[in-house]
Amino acid sequence: MKTAAKIEPRWYIVHTYSSQEERVKKNLDLRVETMDVKDKIFDVVVPTEEEIEIRDGQKKAKKSRVFPGYILIHMTMDDESWYLVRNTPGVTGFVSAEDEYDQRPKPVPLDDAEVDKIMRLMSASQPRVRLGLDKGQSVRITEGPFVDFMGVVDEVYPDRAKVKILVSFFGRETPVELDFRQVEKEG
Repeated sequence: MKTAAKIEPRWYIVHTYSSQEERVKKNLDLRVETMDVKDKIFDVVVPTEEEIEIRDGQKKAKKSRVFPGYILIHMTMDDESWYLVRNTPGVTGFVSAEDEYDQRPKPVPLDDAEVDKIMRLMSASQPRVRLGLDKGQSVRITEGPFVDFMGVVDEVYPDRAKVKILVSFFGRETPVELDFRQVEKEG
């Protein structure tokens, strides 16, 4: 008598309606509990990272979604678990690829290395700094020897919280490196 091979749980990516990731997670957690499939669906994760946003010279800490519109689910894939996830309100489908034999889309599990990278990003001790400044954007310098000068962003260094601004002196552009808090968007 042959025994069926045990299917190992894997991580899958599920597409959700935009900005509905947390709601879908709560719905899935509730469905897993009420339908008693804790032995098939183990974890539902909305990948987020800690981010510090600097706007108008003010630092604001917030959590931001790493993959807007997607959640990760650690599960054993079978017809019952697929059906439960797929028919959860707010879920639009699994990230899938066509099966070469029957030409139907099949959910594609993430590689362990990809999962590790996402989990490390989520648990990073250093928050990511987000400026809200882009190359080519006009800014006004708010502090230092160049206060009230206008310039154009040439480079952004989020890891150092610095920005290189091209400031016009006597008809020629001069690069000036400043702290994020020393500039503000123009307009």
